[in-house]
Amino acid sequence: MYKKQPEIHTATKTSNDLLQFDKEHVWHPYTSMTSPLPSYLVESANGVHINLASGESLIDGMSSWWSVLHGYNHPKLNAALVEQSTKMSHVMFGGLTHPSAITLCEKLIDLTPQGLNKVFLCDSGSVSVEVAMKMALQYWHSKAHQANNVLTKTKLLTVKNGYHGDTFAAMSVCDPVTGMHQIFEQVLMQNYFAPAPTIKFGEQWHSDDTKELTQLFKQHHHELAAFIIEPIVQGTGGMRFYHPHYLKTCRQLCDQYDVLLIVDEIATGFGRTGKLFACEWADISPDIMCLGKTLTGGYMTLAATLCTNDIANTISTGEAGCFMHGPTFMGNALACAVANASIDLLFENNWQDQVQTIENKLNALLLPLKTYSRVKDARVLGSIGAIECLQAVNVAVIQKRFVELGVWIRPFGTLIYIIPPLIINTEQLTTLVNAITIVLDEDECFI
Repeated sequence: MYKKQPEIHTATKTSNDLLQFDKEHVWHPYTSMTSPLPSYLVESANGVHINLASGESLIDGMSSWWSVLHGYNHPKLNAALVEQSTKMSHVMFGGLTHPSAITLCEKLIDLTPQGLNKVFLCDSGSVSVEVAMKMALQYWHSKAHQANNVLTKTKLLTVKNGYHGDTFAAMSVCDPVTGMHQIFEQVLMQNYFAPAPTIKFGEQWHSDDTKELTQLFKQHHHELAAFIIEPIVQGTGGMRFYHPHYLKTCRQLCDQYDVLLIVDEIATGFGRTGKLFACEWADISPDIMCLGKTLTGGYMTLAATLCTNDIANTISTGEAGCFMHGPTFMGNALACAVANASIDLLFENNWQDQVQTIENKLNALLLPLKTYSRVKDARVLGSIGAIECLQAVNVAVIQKRFVELGVWIRPFGTLIYIIPPLIINTEQLTTLVNAITIVLDEDECFI
């Protein structure tokens, strides 16, 4: 039996009505449907402010999960969407192309490290990782086929505390304990995990940190299609900032043992760490790079997977004769148009100065919180600031307190972190840190 035609008219519903329907029927990320975490109804967003229907205007400390680079409702990004929409919103990318996609790919090739000359546009960060892993596996399949050899390189190596997304291939290279995907262990592709980097960014480097990693390369390189890692910053795995020489060693080991290097720059790309791409801290170029999140300035979902000529040519001359992937909304014209505008805006706004200003202020305000009794560590890199607590946060309670304090900060586990839009000013940044300072003294905010 068919359901009835929709009769809900949102404009006539009260905020309470909408929130009640949301609670009963709308499944939000990382929460239960039987006992969901509270959701706050947003009426609008502008600049660094998220405006709730209940009247509060919150300073956004999260950039909507790292994605909103230039703030909300930006006139130049709005204009790019409107202009593109007057021509077309989308056409299939199979057999067709368009200027917005071509221009974006040209910009990405110019901006990313040397050697990344081929661009595969896709839907989201997780899909970008899927594409990268699939590229690596098909590359070695093609090489084996061309040489009439048996395919042996079917595994990936990564490090613990990593996070690369929620789709199935991506889940298989997330930390098996902290990666949130333990319940899928029996059906996931089985890969190899090295210990997480232990030497922090800014500390003295010692090669002991890569001893076990080196041994895994030595022992399993004949099985390894690729090594994948988040460069410099392990995000969901604990906002851990590790030494650039670790990443440099990863590049050296991949070269030594003939393993492809994939860097997941989905969270770190476009200036967040103080470099345009985090792998620049180690002065290395990967074989494959994943981009997403802030690629469109947080306006629309879009991602890209870049690779070398060798990978693209080897796949293209292999048994299949093409790369076996093709998302319906690949190269979406609206998304590509706003991505082009966002990249232009990044340079118009002198992103290095913006990031340096944020970093200086966070160093002055956030790092002193390390002395608080509830705090295990405080750390800052570029526009990222993190407080690691000794106790886990009570998400529902601490979220409510942050709203009461006029900010939007979404902690997880033992981490309270901020990564605000680059346009944030000193006063707004101070308000964010002051709110963190206040909740650190409130027992009810912690478990």
